[in-house]
Amino acid sequence: MEASKVIHAIYTDDDVLMNAVKKVKAAKLHIEEVYTPFPVHGLDKAMGLAPTRLAICAFIYGCIGLTVATLMMNFIMIEDWPQDIGGKPSFSYLENLPAFVPIMFELTVFFAAHLMVITFYLRSRMWPFKEAENPDPRTTDDHFLMEIPVSGNEQELHNLLADTGAVEINVVDKAH
Repeated sequence: MEASKVIHAIYTDDDVLMNAVKKVKAAKLHIEEVYTPFPVHGLDKAMGLAPTRLAICAFIYGCIGLTVATLMMNFIMIEDWPQDIGGKPSFSYLENLPAFVPIMFELTVFFAAHLMVITFYLRSRMWPFKEAENPDPRTTDDHFLMEIPVSGNEQELHNLLADTGAVEINVVDKAH
């Protein structure tokens, strides 16, 4: 395990944090991570993060669900076990399509929702029994923490972060 120094700047207001992120990015410094107790609108854009591709995954997963529903209903209700339900015989899939629409919708939503959750957890590297990565428990309540790697510019970073309104600035060793 390799250890490196990072500086933790703690803020008590999300607007102050947002301005601090903009100032740090304007100084061409890399922000490793920002921990917040709630989502801060525009923070991802201010940090320069790439937009999420989760919506593309959701569309693909929905298409998979629609395909599974279509193939499943055709096999079960038309080919394998056709039944005369309420005097309506199942001779073809298209004749019974209106009755199949709710099932198609439900399986589309089911596949999209469940596979998106699984994708999100895998992409975020969150799995059962994983230790929390949160460096300060106060960030789950009412504080905001910005983590910046230190590379010989500790005093310069400290001065910059103090000017941005940080209420607390700590230099810590972070194990990778």
